[in-house]
Amino acid sequence: MEKILIIEDDQSIARLQKDYLEINGYEVAIEATGDLTKIIPMLENVNLIILDLMLPQGNGIDICKRIQSVKDVPIIIISAKDQDMDIVLGLGVGADDYMTKPFSTSELIARVKAHLRRYQKMKSAQEGSYDDSNIIIRDMVINEMTKTFSVMGEQLDLTPKEFEIIVLLAKNRGRVFSKEEIYERVWKYDSLGDAFTVTVHVKRIREKIEVVSPNTTFIETVWGVGYKIV
Repeated sequence: MEKILIIEDDQSIARLQKDYLEINGYEVAIEATGDLTKIIPMLENVNLIILDLMLPQGNGIDICKRIQSVKDVPIIIISAKDQDMDIVLGLGVGADDYMTKPFSTSELIARVKAHLRRYQKMKSAQEGSYDDSNIIIRDMVINEMTKTFSVMGEQLDLTPKEFEIIVLLAKNRGRVFSKEEIYERVWKYDSLGDAFTVTVHVKRIREKIEVVSPNTTFIETVWGVGYKIV
């Protein structure tokens, strides 16, 4: 049974999330304070984390960073904040998704299932046999089996969703994908107005590429439409 950790100080919200997740077959634990000395020991068997940004004993962004340094696990940030900068910060430190309160429990369940499926597929691929097939575009090399991405011979560290975005664009070079279409393809559920999430991820990919190849544009913006690789 997959285990989910809810880090949320509002007990009514945490209990509601717990009840619906358990109805859908998940084992659920709650940590209400944001105390890292309690959270870290709980990570060993956790498959996904639902993390509130505002906590009594910790900042959600800092907690997200610390969790990512200890374990590769999908993190969905939950917050009453809806400012762009909060979303950028949350996704920028490695969170996989961002939901703004209030939201429906059915939407939360859908996102939990999508992220767990994606991580399981990634884990299976990493544990399986590798081949030498690469996607090569100029100085960019992508290997889907080994989940590696390099530019000018230097391997770059992409998050799972950043990797899926670059693979989608690279496999369909020349085709323009709207932000909504990228969101539906990569996040595996209908776009719910989260095109900004795609913008943040593409920005992060570009920043990582620019470190080793500052004068090369791999992902082009088609204004008013979306993104493409040529």
